[in-house]
Amino acid sequence: MQRRVALVLATAVAFATLAGTTHAASPVFDVNRDFYPYYPSLIKWDKSTLDFTPPSVCQGCHEKQYKEWTGSVHQLAFQDPVYQGELNKAVKAVGHEISRQCEGCHSPAGVVTGEIKGPGNAGLSEMALAGVSCDICHSVSGTTHWQTPSHEPENGSFILAPGAETKDGPRFVKRGPFTPSAECGGGFHDCVESPLHLQADLCASCHQVYHYDAHFPLEATYLEWKHGPYAQRGILCQDCHMVETQAFLKAADQFAKPQRGEYRHFFNGANYLLSYLAAGAARKAGNQEQAESSMKQYAMAVDRLKSAASVEIIPNYHKGELTELQVRVKNLRAGHNLPTSLTNVRQMWLEIVAKDEAGRTILNSGQAGPDGSLPANARLFNSDGIGEDFHFAVDPWVVTSFSRHDTIPPRGYKDVHYGVPPLKGVKKLNVEVKLRYRQADQKLAEALLKAVPKDIDLKKTYGLTAVPPLPVVDMAVQKVAVTPRQPGR
Repeated sequence: MQRRVALVLATAVAFATLAGTTHAASPVFDVNRDFYPYYPSLIKWDKSTLDFTPPSVCQGCHEKQYKEWTGSVHQLAFQDPVYQGELNKAVKAVGHEISRQCEGCHSPAGVVTGEIKGPGNAGLSEMALAGVSCDICHSVSGTTHWQTPSHEPENGSFILAPGAETKDGPRFVKRGPFTPSAECGGGFHDCVESPLHLQADLCASCHQVYHYDAHFPLEATYLEWKHGPYAQRGILCQDCHMVETQAFLKAADQFAKPQRGEYRHFFNGANYLLSYLAAGAARKAGNQEQAESSMKQYAMAVDRLKSAASVEIIPNYHKGELTELQVRVKNLRAGHNLPTSLTNVRQMWLEIVAKDEAGRTILNSGQAGPDGSLPANARLFNSDGIGEDFHFAVDPWVVTSFSRHDTIPPRGYKDVHYGVPPLKGVKKLNVEVKLRYRQADQKLAEALLKAVPKDIDLKKTYGLTAVPPLPVVDMAVQKVAVTPRQPGR
């Protein structure tokens, strides 16, 4: 018996050892650090003797595009004070090496050249501060989406090749979506037609943000688009985010691709908060023209949000009596889920108020408090992040899964049901529903802005002595009058 027990135990240990060895040799998310030298950023740099070209140089020949890009979320990607606050917290929590995951997309040139060594803007070159500049997008020569640890686009999985060594010496090479003319580049750089610049894969590299080590998708905007109807009909990221509002509406409603002359370098989306802060900074610096340009970006972002969704109020009756109000929220025009990006931080929620004919409140939910906080019964369309211990978490370096993921797919909808109390003596119920949006929870935004590096003076740069209430956009508003008894009963 003892020999049999010993044999069983020895066999179990052998299998356990083999299993452990196999798991260690073949992890699900295998990382080739030689292939990705800037890990956890997945950028690759085809280095030549030529350096990156600052946007002020590009401005000389491309004034129109430069003005459109200036003040855009791409231009401000690294300088964004909310991002800098998050970056500063991340470095303190997990170290600067890990923070390259963020920096690789917010300032690619600053990462591959090694210029960025920590949070803050002090002492950095124009190129590093320029974030996602002209020379970044137009130097992308390919992607490594299939080679990433997740085998999906993530954390900057693109290849930068701003120059090339030729038999005639080093040459700048810039890539674009169309066949170049003979005069393209003006002798300063060569021009190459790039089919990649006509694909959403170009954007996917940075609009898929995964946990730096667990490779969990914190943001999966590209996959939301790819698995939806807009990808099926060939409407790309560029067709909605590189055009003005009217062209966007046409692309979203009719699946009609914009004309070549309609594309712009605004890169406009839902981040109106960054444009709002940038306008304040420009006014503080005395640059009224830039302030007006930033407010145009702000208005475009708000217009997109207001056109993205709709709400419908449906009264439900039981035995002739009104028992609940059903609110249907539709994603009308976003080619990805609504909301997208950091869905555990973004706040899109329903506010509902129902009053009787005398103005007495019968039902209410979702009203923000004086401090900007939302009540526990507010119906949010977002995600709840959890860490490895399966407890609630919001920091992106902690979140490794979602306990709840409740966003609305493109052209899809979600229903919310509100129970109605007995309405004795009530003749009419006036109902108003708002779909509201802000970039983040008020307290979270305050914490991030308070965490900005010391070299960023919010008062000096933005005129902020305290964190103001975050702007809230009413994406959709619907009002109806409902009878407590079912019509015809």
